[in-house]
Amino acid sequence: MIKSEIDKATSFEKRFEKVNTVIFENSEVASKAVAAEIAALIRKKQEANEMCVLGLATGSSPKRLYAELVRLHKEENLSFKNVITFNLDEYYPMEPDAIHSYVRFMKKLLFDQVDIDPKNCHIPDGTLSKEDIADYCKEFEAKIDALGGIDYQILGIGGNGHIGFNESGSLPNSKTRLVTLDHITRVAASKDFQGLNNTPKTAITIGIKQIIQAKKVVLFAWGEGKSNIINRSVEGPITEQVPASYLQDHSNCVFVIDKGASSQLTRINSPWIVEKVNWDAQLIKKAVVGLASKLNKPVLMLTEADYIENGMSDLLTDVGDAYDINIRIFNKLQHTITGWPGGKPNAEDTNRPERAEPAKKRVLIFSPHPDDDIISMGGTFMRLHDQGHEVHVAYQTSGNIAVADDEALRFSNFVVDYNRSFGLDNDKSLEIYKKANKFIQNKKTSEIDIPEVREIKGMIRRSEAKATSYYVGLTDDQIHFNNLPFYETGTIEKNPWGEEDIKITMDLIKKVKPHQIYAAGDLADPHGTHKVCLDIIFEALRRLKPESFMDDCWVWLYRGAWQEWDIEDIEMAVPMSPSQVLAKRYGIFKHQSQKDGVVFQGSDSREFWQRAEDRNRETAMKYDELGLAHYAAMEAFVRYKF
Repeated sequence: MIKSEIDKATSFEKRFEKVNTVIFENSEVASKAVAAEIAALIRKKQEANEMCVLGLATGSSPKRLYAELVRLHKEENLSFKNVITFNLDEYYPMEPDAIHSYVRFMKKLLFDQVDIDPKNCHIPDGTLSKEDIADYCKEFEAKIDALGGIDYQILGIGGNGHIGFNESGSLPNSKTRLVTLDHITRVAASKDFQGLNNTPKTAITIGIKQIIQAKKVVLFAWGEGKSNIINRSVEGPITEQVPASYLQDHSNCVFVIDKGASSQLTRINSPWIVEKVNWDAQLIKKAVVGLASKLNKPVLMLTEADYIENGMSDLLTDVGDAYDINIRIFNKLQHTITGWPGGKPNAEDTNRPERAEPAKKRVLIFSPHPDDDIISMGGTFMRLHDQGHEVHVAYQTSGNIAVADDEALRFSNFVVDYNRSFGLDNDKSLEIYKKANKFIQNKKTSEIDIPEVREIKGMIRRSEAKATSYYVGLTDDQIHFNNLPFYETGTIEKNPWGEEDIKITMDLIKKVKPHQIYAAGDLADPHGTHKVCLDIIFEALRRLKPESFMDDCWVWLYRGAWQEWDIEDIEMAVPMSPSQVLAKRYGIFKHQSQKDGVVFQGSDSREFWQRAEDRNRETAMKYDELGLAHYAAMEAFVRYKF
């Protein structure tokens, strides 16, 4: 099935891509295709009375694959009795029953749900003494070699291009060994361990040499966050700085990716270089903006020579001369800029992003966490209210796992002191404080908080969200806390979203009957909370579409604190003055629990207000560099048509 997709690749694509790369609509479709291929291999081996040796990976990338393999076992009688597995890696040190052990991960997602013999499941041992690791690794490889090697190897890819835990600098002849994890890798994993300090520094990993020797290798990558490293791995040179690039030399390797992960490949990012294209309006805008940015020229300064020398002569042939194209794109960019995100009353709105009528709109802002609204679109949030629209904000999740333990204790202690100072009944408050303090003092790494602690943390975030909304000017009846059930697990790993999440979202939309909905379209992490929250909104909108009030509802998507829409995709850009930038900063400051060393810092050491200001400033600078008006900052939106 995968091979049939590869065969569709043109010779032009293969000229740029040095690894067979198949782009699927999404990770679910891709995972099912790979699962079908693995199932066919297992059955073929069964018919020949042979063992099937699979190399397996962990992390978020293969989860759907394992779910589909389990389904095939339960519903289509796929047996795993002839399957032997070898996992790529394990953190060190790590007990097998620890919450983040890969032994536990594999048992939960696959091994305990199929009929595989436990003796045939091999995962590096994270409990060994360091003195025993070298001999253990030799034996691990010897077991693989004795079976004739791995028949089918599944891989994920790290942000630095690591495969397994073969970090940047790993050589192609590297063997199974104990490695020190790259800082980038540890930062990416730190969200699972509730902070970098709790994240393991070492791991045992199968080496590059053993991976390359597998008869077939399939590498998964999902989401825009992986797009840059996929481009470097597929189209860049083979280098030890990007270990996945070694797979270019493999005779039977396929990169299986979704649309987000493919976005930086030449055939997707600049298709006119690869083959003849149909120049629709969006592609022209993308090409011209990209050309201007590449040459560091305003759009109106581009010449015919610029187009011809950069592989865009077909655009001139098919569409017209450079002068006309430049003006067309300049005007399109100009028309995205508006100081009236809710529409300008009594104005001619043909070329404006939003409608003039109704002059006073009902607006519903969905915020996945209790601070995404102010971080990502705080300037627009305030402007909508100041311009007289009825603005509602819906905080989709409690965000409780992002509050540090000491913050929870501090606020709990405050309540005890408050009650004592005003002579209020304090027995219950003191009991809760003592219980929370005892739990936190004895809390193990990544242990799930007790309900009292989770509630305290949720209250902290609710109070901060209210403070921000009051700062903007909203009243209590305009502030909504959805507390979607999928989120409330107390861990990074969330439950699948379902009917209750959809119902809560639909009920609020029906209550507000908005003319505008704003939602977080931050899809860099396809398994993150933002993506789940957006999927719930999309499903709610799909079901509500027949409602008459939905005919007047427009949906605008904003991005999160880490990235922005590409200029060619932006359909509404809301400029901000220096004073408005400062006002937004003060709004973000209301979220005190997310300042000064937050739980989920990510790889960016800047605080959220700094990330937001830098991102908004960079968007304004890009417009300026393209020849548009110069502003202090801009917030950007893309319209979603459902």
